[in-house]
Amino acid sequence: MRILYHLPLSPYCRKVRLVLAEKRLPFELRQERVWEQREEYLALNPAGTVPTLVEDNGLAIPGSGVILEYLEEAYPDTPLLGSTLGERVEVRRLVAWFDETFDRAVTRNLNGEKYYKRVSGIGQPDAAAMRAGYANLRAHMEHLGWLAEQRRWLAGPAISLADFAAAAHLSVLDFMGEIDWAKYPSAREWYARIKSRPSFRPLLAERVPGFTSPAHYADLDF
Repeated sequence: MRILYHLPLSPYCRKVRLVLAEKRLPFELRQERVWEQREEYLALNPAGTVPTLVEDNGLAIPGSGVILEYLEEAYPDTPLLGSTLGERVEVRRLVAWFDETFDRAVTRNLNGEKYYKRVSGIGQPDAAAMRAGYANLRAHMEHLGWLAEQRRWLAGPAISLADFAAAAHLSVLDFMGEIDWAKYPSAREWYARIKSRPSFRPLLAERVPGFTSPAHYADLDF
């Protein structure tokens, strides 16, 4: 059985879970407490981060970016990178925007402070970091809403890795009750469409000990 080592509220792990489900590839989830630095896990991924995907043949693929490129090459029947060179550039641009810029400005300052610090036992949330996260969230959500108004999906006419990267980060923040969707109607309409997909259902049904999601989190109609 294919194995995905993960943390439940890691957007990078959620992104890979969504793509595996979209490609209809069965997998087993194994939670990895990366702060414990297990030798067995470091042998699979020397960086000690999640996610890591281990294929049936034992091939270990570390890191969400490497995993997604691998899945596109190994399982091309459900393509998620775009059909033209221009579309692929835009998909990659938006994936990088969410996984680098959005993560640095928003996700780490909110999810990192409220979730990761708590589960890893490395301290209390930093109020200044959280204020920065909230301040940065608005501009990013407004840009996402603009993209949703201009296109059917974020990178163009077809759903792509860009949508799953964005949805993974937003689902984590939404689980923690950090997004006031009433302020971002266009982004909300896009998110409602993507979270209604079958691939999203396991994320919406997941419960994380010690945390309670808002009532709308699992509601497909908000």
